[in-house]
Amino acid sequence: MDTQAVAIEKAGAMPAATWHFLNMNDACIEIPAGLAIAPNVNVSVPEHARGAGESFDAALAAAQRAWEQAHPAPTPEEAAERAAYVAAEADATYGGTAQSTYQANADAIEDARSLAAAFAHGLGDEAACFLRDAAGSRVVVASSEGACADAQVVVAAEPGVASCAAVDVVAAPNSVANVSIVVSGPCEPGTGEVGVAGTTVRVFAGEGARVNVTRMQALGEGFADMDDMGLFASDGAQISVRQTVLGAAESFAGLGGDLRGDASCIDVDTRYLAHGSQKRDFNYSLRHHGKKTACNLDASGVLAGTSSKTLRGTIDLIRGCKGSEGSEHETVLLVDEGVHNKTVPVILCNEDDVAGNHGATIGHIRDEQMFYLASRGLSREEAERLFVSSVLEQAVVDAVDDAARDAALALGEHLSPGFTELFEGDE
Repeated sequence: MDTQAVAIEKAGAMPAATWHFLNMNDACIEIPAGLAIAPNVNVSVPEHARGAGESFDAALAAAQRAWEQAHPAPTPEEAAERAAYVAAEADATYGGTAQSTYQANADAIEDARSLAAAFAHGLGDEAACFLRDAAGSRVVVASSEGACADAQVVVAAEPGVASCAAVDVVAAPNSVANVSIVVSGPCEPGTGEVGVAGTTVRVFAGEGARVNVTRMQALGEGFADMDDMGLFASDGAQISVRQTVLGAAESFAGLGGDLRGDASCIDVDTRYLAHGSQKRDFNYSLRHHGKKTACNLDASGVLAGTSSKTLRGTIDLIRGCKGSEGSEHETVLLVDEGVHNKTVPVILCNEDDVAGNHGATIGHIRDEQMFYLASRGLSREEAERLFVSSVLEQAVVDAVDDAARDAALALGEHLSPGFTELFEGDE
């Protein structure tokens, strides 16, 4: 079976759009026709950590029942009072304003009282469906209550092929689940065929559970990468996501998170590299429902050549999430004048007893720094390779397993011959 030409429009869309002429609200992912669909996925999951195909849906359904008991539906009187309030706010004769599309959609989701309806894929439903269909079957990692489960998923991409994986992570109460995802492909020039690789991941963290997901992407230049995640955190749950984006001509990453439980926490750490004419697109949307929840979005990257990057980060503080806090920060090093960087931090707030923080540190290499490197005999091209190599070196040092380390080493050797010599003798 081969793919048909598909243009996934509005992928990784911001929940609340900004001015359209800035071209930052979403992305378009183009899937070429004629790609063979072959998962090419190697999975390492211990027998005790293998879950059934319906594990995620069953866990979300159980959470729905518990949530409905803790949050009874409004009485007819309460519903009528709220409807009258909304109508009065929208009545221009009283100085009210019409709701935006985002506000109307957000209210509809809340009124539906459905955890499944509120669960969001970071790249959007269309992209998630494509990845799921291309994967064929799901890898299900399920940790038992009070236990720990470790798993590894390796996607070996090939030119002319769509290689995708669908992964569900279901962590029982007070358990730990560690999942490593590695996406790699040939770095050397091949037949000129493009390839597509991607993963769609759903995470359910039960009460007091800890889930750690790492994803290393080290694809060659002839590939496009799609990284889709959706997260659900119960009471006291902690979810940590580390994404490392090193290769691929185009890379699209999206993450949606629902901090539904009280005192739940989601931390996202993204590290990226772009050089030449590579394109990077990131979208993060975290919605705080529970009380005293916390989220942290941290990103750092290097842009060189004529590469481009867009990062959209939205923290949504829903009414009722009292005592919650969200923060987002990005650090970007612009190596060359020809790069294009767009950073869009957004904080939406419908609750007064909360805190939201955002910031960005973005800057070029100063002329005196380039002069210093030049005085040491480095040309601008060699200086650029130095900064690119530093990101790759850090990725090797921080790799969580041999598969991730080998992928980073292979890409580093391709971009900077002799790179692997730096790590000879290391265990």
